[in-house]
Amino acid sequence: MQAIMQIFLARNNVQAGPYNLEQLNIMLASGEVLLDDLIWHEGLDQWQRVGNVTNNQTVYRPTGATTPDANDSIINNVTVFPEDTSNTKDNNSVSLDRLYGKPERSKNVKADMTTNRHQTPHNNVSLNKTALKKTVADNDKVVGNVVLAPIMSRVLATALNGLLYVLAILPLVMALTKMDVDYTKFQNIQDMDAAYQYSMSLMESLPSSTLMMSQVMVFGLFALQLLFIIMRGQSLGKLITGIRVVDQTTHRLPSFIKLVGTRTLLLFIIYNLLFSFTSFLGFVIIAIHYYMASKSPENIGWHDKLAKTLVVKADSSQLVKKSKSE
Repeated sequence: MQAIMQIFLARNNVQAGPYNLEQLNIMLASGEVLLDDLIWHEGLDQWQRVGNVTNNQTVYRPTGATTPDANDSIINNVTVFPEDTSNTKDNNSVSLDRLYGKPERSKNVKADMTTNRHQTPHNNVSLNKTALKKTVADNDKVVGNVVLAPIMSRVLATALNGLLYVLAILPLVMALTKMDVDYTKFQNIQDMDAAYQYSMSLMESLPSSTLMMSQVMVFGLFALQLLFIIMRGQSLGKLITGIRVVDQTTHRLPSFIKLVGTRTLLLFIIYNLLFSFTSFLGFVIIAIHYYMASKSPENIGWHDKLAKTLVVKADSSQLVKKSKSE
């Protein structure tokens, strides 16, 4: 007689199980188990993404099933809650509510097929890098539970932010092209005051409606950028390219001081001064930053060193605030 397959699931480094095949398929069909969750059972050499073993279907049809040996398992390092290690039946279980970080349902509620009743804790489980919630490409760099953003994605995000700024000042640029601008006034870097006074006289010559439109578009863009940076750790360019800034230690959203004070406002001031002095110098400093990042094992450039941050592929788990118990 064939033994019942015992299946373990994991999400956010928390293990639940074992479940049998019928329970797993019920949970897949109901959406309680997602294709991006992790799965292990006897016969798998490491944790796998659920969608990888089901061919991205909401039903699992393994070729065979055997009983896993609890003393000879590859599962180690998955978080087990202290109260779940009791020998009593009620305390020796982790429901999917717990696994997914939701409030536990009352113990008086009758358990259904999707409730784990036979949790077998295995301490010290480390999820393999290839079993992250998102599929990791062969050339991706993985640090802990995050996938580092490719350098080209970061360059593209910077370029997109620059393009958005150009679009915001486009009415101003179009108006200036119709004027007789003496560009030699801006070439003498020894006399920045004269260049500033000349630029102010140009602004005064522009129609008030053009200036107002440009100001609204520029300040609107900056406000939108700041909102996304505070709420999601992403500028609009990073949002489009699917990358995010996280803390180097927690791999969650950085503190407000790191994210806004150091990495946003301070860098804005630095680059504003550089580009005001000479555009060439500003682009050189940006190039140095990305060159440093490309040579670093963790893709850390001088921006990242300054703020103690990483730029990673965006994942919703990075937006969850770290609990006091962690």
